[in-house]
Amino acid sequence: MRAVVLTAIGDPDNLKLEERPDLRARPGDVVVRLRAAALNRRDVWIRKGQYAGIKVPIILGSDGAGEVVEVGDRVDASWKGREVVIDPSINWGSDDRAQDSAFNILGLPVDGTYAEMVRVPAANVHPKPSHLSWEEAAAVPLASVTAYRALVTRARVQPGETVLITGIGGGVATTALVIAKQLGAKVYVTSGSEKKLEAARQHGALGGVNHHHDDWPKTLIAEIGSRPDVVIDSAGGETFNKALDVLKPGGRLATYGPTAGVAKNVEIRRIFWKQLTVLGSTMGSPSDFAAMLKLYGTGLRPVIDKVFPLEQASDAHIRMEAGDQFGKIVLSIATR
Repeated sequence: MRAVVLTAIGDPDNLKLEERPDLRARPGDVVVRLRAAALNRRDVWIRKGQYAGIKVPIILGSDGAGEVVEVGDRVDASWKGREVVIDPSINWGSDDRAQDSAFNILGLPVDGTYAEMVRVPAANVHPKPSHLSWEEAAAVPLASVTAYRALVTRARVQPGETVLITGIGGGVATTALVIAKQLGAKVYVTSGSEKKLEAARQHGALGGVNHHHDDWPKTLIAEIGSRPDVVIDSAGGETFNKALDVLKPGGRLATYGPTAGVAKNVEIRRIFWKQLTVLGSTMGSPSDFAAMLKLYGTGLRPVIDKVFPLEQASDAHIRMEAGDQFGKIVLSIATR
């Protein structure tokens, strides 16, 4: 099989297309012949050495969709030949409230989806929603389960509520926009790019503000005519304090990442005086993943930014690192 292998920490050029032996199924596992994979910010962090437990060489990639070509012992043989998407949360554990200590994510420490084949536990494959293309299906897993858990499982967004999504443009944020709209929420966004704010409006956001302006919470409140019920934040940093400021009394903030760095001098007073609920959220449990796919079954589609062939994975990384994308960056994997 062909695979894009991270051979050393550093530049995108360290992603090398190599020939690897075809995979064989082990007991409890399946082998999926991939038709598409997708990038996540996590992949860039691993490549640059900004992630724990990195060992090279490694095949990156948490997202993938394809056909099951082999099943191992103790696996239902009817999975063979089925079109599937892969849940990248490995060994979540038995408690839906939080992941187990054995939890890990496909693509590190085990080889991931930048390849023609991947081996995963049979419990981690699900039928592909029939209305999605291969590229759309591959764009779903990590971003959608992360967005779904933050919005539904943790923040418990209700129809008619106002939701603010910070840092629109990345895979999880754009997916959160799509899912929140499907839930019946009124969605507003922030971005440092006017182009991304306009793209968000075209995908259903009612409005948005530029978070490079210090007074953006005041501007947003004026635009909405009230304060949001919920903030979904992946930025951290100073945005975290601004999110606490903009929320209505009794509001909820769900955070799933610190792309803007550590939040310093957090305004604790705002949390207790405004009776706010601050919720941490990471990836999603198996039940989150199943519920998220059921939502896609209603006709939902992820937002695709750009599709690259597998052999151009380094170019895909360059685009992601530049931060110009709106939606998911996908690798198409040609059949041979």
